[in-house]
Amino acid sequence: MALTIGIVGLPNAGKSTLFNALTRNDVLAANYPFATIEPNVGVVGVPDPRLGVLADLFSSERSVPATVSFVDIAGIVRGASQGEGMGNAFLSHIREADAICQVTRVFADPDVTHVEGEVEPSNDIETINTELILADLQTIERALPRLEKEARTNKDKLAVIAAAKEAQEVLDSGRTVFAAGLDREPLRELFLLTAKPFLYVFNCDSDELADAALLDRLRSIVAPAEAIFLDAKIESELVEMEPHEAREFLAEMGMDEPGLDHLARVAFDTLGLQTYLTAGPKESRAWTIPKGATAPEAAGVIHTDFQKGFIKAEIVSYDDLVAAGSVNSARAKGQVRLEGKEYVMADGDVVEFRFNV
Repeated sequence: MALTIGIVGLPNAGKSTLFNALTRNDVLAANYPFATIEPNVGVVGVPDPRLGVLADLFSSERSVPATVSFVDIAGIVRGASQGEGMGNAFLSHIREADAICQVTRVFADPDVTHVEGEVEPSNDIETINTELILADLQTIERALPRLEKEARTNKDKLAVIAAAKEAQEVLDSGRTVFAAGLDREPLRELFLLTAKPFLYVFNCDSDELADAALLDRLRSIVAPAEAIFLDAKIESELVEMEPHEAREFLAEMGMDEPGLDHLARVAFDTLGLQTYLTAGPKESRAWTIPKGATAPEAAGVIHTDFQKGFIKAEIVSYDDLVAAGSVNSARAKGQVRLEGKEYVMADGDVVEFRFNV
């Protein structure tokens, strides 16, 4: 499942600082526009406390989490859709991403310049959305003549044309395709930027994180998309600490977990992914599958032979397994079941596949 989240935002919003914290990489984070020119890619583990429990239960040698890939993309500026700044590079890199994580600056710091001259999150979000919308309008305007010509001999293109015109109306109104909730399937061949799922990270300082009214206002700006609030500088400090120090620091801050953990889980969900679990003496592992995947498709993530020769999947829910204390105990309680080719996997299924090759 090689799906990626593109991290975008205005220059100096904290994209690279966030990326550094996410991946523990030393990507250049400088106080000037376009410090990030080539996209940097980092693979991040999705925190899952279930793995530690399974590792103890099965005496596993290691735990392997699911992962999500983040791409740190050059800062966008007003006029990017016309090639301003790193506009063309920005658009090509974001087109390759499967979802968009928009980092928006909330913190006030006179030593960190703002490309627009003032810190106003709603304006920054509008700037980026406008550039993406303008780029999509250009894409549709170029595509429609071709689609109309193809529709003369291929009637299947009529559905694409209708969807493109509906998207054009939405974009003309200043909304993204994602925010409008349009069906993305008939638009797939157009690779529209604003059809990608969005999530938003607001880069705040500690005082702003404690301001409930401010956070509610920011949530309302991006609803129904997910809003995540964190301090990228603090997150970058947390990843350098020993685990016990980080826990103490979080407790002092009144936080249950690092903001990065929340971001990784939301990003995973935004990509339409879920996990199933396997466990044994060698490893406890979370495997990544699309939501709605069947048991054979899930087996194929481990190895294509598992899918080709799929017979049955022996499944127990994580909660039932932990409550029972072992697979044998869960089996004695009738909580272990055999599922066939039509079974749709549930998040947290603990599985052993039976196959023949």
